[in-house]
Amino acid sequence: MPSPSTSPAEVGKKNTAGVLLGAAFLMATSAIGPGFLTQTAVFTEQFKANFAFVILASVILDIGAQLNVWRVITMSGLRGQDVANKVLPGLGYFVAFLVALGGLAFNVGNIGGAAMGFNVLFGLNLKSGAIISALIAFYIFLSKEMGKAMDNFTKALGFVMLALTLYVAFVTRPPVGEAVVRMVAPTHIPFLPIVTLLGGTVGGYITFSGGHRLLDAGIKGTEHLGEVTKSSVTGIVVASVMRILLFLAVLGVVATGAKLNPANPPASAFQIGAGLIGYKIFGIVLWAAGITSVVGASYTSVSFLRTLHKSIDRHNAKWIIGFITASTLLFVTVEKPVALLILAGSLNGLILPITLGSMLLASRRRDIIGDYKHPNWMIAFGVLVVAIALYAGVSSLKGMAALWSR
Repeated sequence: MPSPSTSPAEVGKKNTAGVLLGAAFLMATSAIGPGFLTQTAVFTEQFKANFAFVILASVILDIGAQLNVWRVITMSGLRGQDVANKVLPGLGYFVAFLVALGGLAFNVGNIGGAAMGFNVLFGLNLKSGAIISALIAFYIFLSKEMGKAMDNFTKALGFVMLALTLYVAFVTRPPVGEAVVRMVAPTHIPFLPIVTLLGGTVGGYITFSGGHRLLDAGIKGTEHLGEVTKSSVTGIVVASVMRILLFLAVLGVVATGAKLNPANPPASAFQIGAGLIGYKIFGIVLWAAGITSVVGASYTSVSFLRTLHKSIDRHNAKWIIGFITASTLLFVTVEKPVALLILAGSLNGLILPITLGSMLLASRRRDIIGDYKHPNWMIAFGVLVVAIALYAGVSSLKGMAALWSR
């Protein structure tokens, strides 16, 4: 069985760049899931060129959140749950529970997205597509060099998604000039989609995926501060470039007055914009988005559980495969796990303010971060994100309570 994580010995001058880019793409492709595609298409149809401002605002907030998280994790040498436990004993276990529950529920959706991608491409039924996708994910974590395999897989599929979406954006000929103007001068400022995009890019387990990958590769301490910062920002940039390309591709369609199919907005945008070829391209993008999110969600969710018991830490790869298996079984046996998805989605909204809040508190604790000095501007940035995420999380819980009281 492969070792639970890539050995720190892999980190050298030759491999560090690959690990740093791999961590960035792991985070980015974890964010670019089936929900990412749907949200972007729906908001683009609703807000048209004004959505460019939403993307810009969310990117700024995303960078603020991720810089705080990755710096504290790598400077302390501790995973997110361990930092939380040091800030407040027991908090880390609570966070681990939330991340694992949210990760499992969203992995059901990720497996479903990959299955739908195979359905679009080859006409496979969803259950068969889900099982084949899960087996492909198994292969990544059965590799003797699990970390390297994960890095290469997410980088390759990340570039594929970017290239194909760029092609569709070129074909649909969006009003780029108007989008650029509205990016800085919107006709109105919608708050809800900014909050939604914030949670979808750095919420839940996503922002920790790349940070934990760096720790597993032995990248920690102040000597790696510059590299960590660059990798952190790169992850947000990659996810944001994909968001922008997808936005432009859909904008080119809706700007003509075309209406997207509410049953599958991004698929209809690709099909309307580029015909049958566009529809097949969407199948590839959807499968790639689903399978890379399965890899990211499974790896990161289990990384939060490794503190709970030595056997989880020692047999990390087996637990990841078990996590993927559980997600797949839920998808193929439970047709509509609505209650689980609603509950996990609502609880997921609380993860970012709790985890980022604990990181900000830890950044002032020398017993956690040692001699590293966390910038005050970064803390202020983080506090702003915590406030916004907390508002969104509480609103989500209120919405869930109202739904269940009907």
